[in-house]
Amino acid sequence: MLSSENRYYNRATSFVFLVLPLLILCLPIASIAQGFLRAEGKKIVDGEGKNVLLRGIGLGGWMLQEGYMLKINREGQQYRIRQRIEELIGPEQTKEFYDAWLANHMRKSDVDSMKKWGFNSIRLPMHYNLYTLPVEKEPVAGSNTWLDKGFQLTDSLLSWCKANSMYLILDLHAAPGGQGNDLNISDRDPSKPSLWDSEANQQKTVALWRKLAERYANEQWIGGYDIINEPNWGFTNPENDKNGTGEPSNAPLRKLMVDITRAIREVDKNHLIIIEGNGWGNNYRGILPPWDSNMALSYHKYWNFNDLASIKGILESREKYNIPVWLGETGENSNVWFTEAIRLLESNNIGWSWWPLKKLGSNNPLEIKSNPNYDKVARYWNGAGNKPGASDAYSGLMELTSALKSSNNAVHHDVIDAMMRQPFSSETRPFKFHLIDKDNVIHAVNYDLGRNGYAYFDKDTANYRVSGQDGRGNRGGVYRNDGVDIRKDSSRYESYYISDIEDGEWLQYTITVKKAGTYSLALNVATPSDKGSVSVFINGTKSVNAMPLAATGDFHLWRSQELKNIRLIRGTNKIRIYSDKGGWNLKDIRFIAH
Repeated sequence: MLSSENRYYNRATSFVFLVLPLLILCLPIASIAQGFLRAEGKKIVDGEGKNVLLRGIGLGGWMLQEGYMLKINREGQQYRIRQRIEELIGPEQTKEFYDAWLANHMRKSDVDSMKKWGFNSIRLPMHYNLYTLPVEKEPVAGSNTWLDKGFQLTDSLLSWCKANSMYLILDLHAAPGGQGNDLNISDRDPSKPSLWDSEANQQKTVALWRKLAERYANEQWIGGYDIINEPNWGFTNPENDKNGTGEPSNAPLRKLMVDITRAIREVDKNHLIIIEGNGWGNNYRGILPPWDSNMALSYHKYWNFNDLASIKGILESREKYNIPVWLGETGENSNVWFTEAIRLLESNNIGWSWWPLKKLGSNNPLEIKSNPNYDKVARYWNGAGNKPGASDAYSGLMELTSALKSSNNAVHHDVIDAMMRQPFSSETRPFKFHLIDKDNVIHAVNYDLGRNGYAYFDKDTANYRVSGQDGRGNRGGVYRNDGVDIRKDSSRYESYYISDIEDGEWLQYTITVKKAGTYSLALNVATPSDKGSVSVFINGTKSVNAMPLAATGDFHLWRSQELKNIRLIRGTNKIRIYSDKGGWNLKDIRFIAH
């Protein structure tokens, strides 16, 4: 945002006209925002009235840990994770762990990368306890003790966003007391009063938003205030509708959001207010019509089909209430699902924010790498291993905090490509550069980048369980996030192979051949039976027709099987390995010149 300067109007007009443009040109480009985001009818627009399609990502796991992001499948609330860390290494070293966690998980290099990849916004999932004390710890009941940590972290993130001309959307992910019965997402302790059971928690929530709005009222790169993430609470029928998906009135939720809006508007008339319905953001019964002229609705979408029927309610709300809509959270699926969803959303002028940027797992842009000592900790917490010693636990946890840094993350370019390019392009691109000279090996997992049916074909491509169609995509869950099944070779470090190959599935590789000629392809395969067969297409022409694969005796016993008389031209060639009959695994392809 441009700071206001005193102007000396007694200077010559010509001086102002000549010098002022030069001064503006000398200012950092990132500091010149396009004005506050605001609602204009059904659109979100900038200060010049231009439509803004938000392409964002949420920073899940930074201020608020969820167990699944750490490979923890029991007691996944952050307060329980912290308690269990203290049980292993003590309170002092636990504080050291969390200090390092907050310092390393999100840094300027992360924001710089997101900008480079094509994102224009970030959603910050905030934990209230970084900004203020819990009500039960306030020295004076009803007061609000403000903590510097959360505000400082937010200030730093905002400065990195401003430097990259990216919008930052503040999202209260963990409200005081917790806003739902899905405990992990709000770090809720069910032994204490929830947000809905406690007037004090509600007052603190309102006060926190007033404080945030007061602090950031004039910051144009703050894109909006997402005031309560995924409320999921059965107000009318808590026994049979504990997550509020069928809630008919939502009166307490509406009242609290109106109170928060009123408090924000006392100090901030500028920023977009974003609200979420009950039932994880999708049940707006009783909440609408809107009560402020600068509002947007946020829906969340997971594991359903990507067709018009899946966003019918979103589009109807936008039309009925003449209000912008935003897909504030989605993801946790395969690249195929990502591409489908983004194409659907953007074709209907709906911006989006993916979830999350990074975690221990491969279906996000960045992957945090684990380590053997932390794996022992996770196995113990999951009930599958012995209690690790304090020294091993401390070493594993601190090594994990170092792995949080973007420089130590694994970058999943396939995920980024599926989100930023593939929604509107069927073009395929090499995943890695393959130069073929005399005797070269291509790892099977390095097939081309692109959509299913263009760069590869796999029958099980995504999880649509909410729509009643189970699926897994990559069954191995490692290395890449397409439908292709990839597993790790436990006998070798950082070695992977294609598994679970079915009839009719195929993989494409773009290679650069140094010298035209006749080659043999040696496929390194593993199969317990001799029922598999393979064809090979070179630049669209079938070169090998349904060659049988000899049994190796097991899915982990590898044997090279040679396909002869493959003619390659000089320069770019596209090779397609086609499975006529499945039931085999593929590790690599060797090119042998003759």
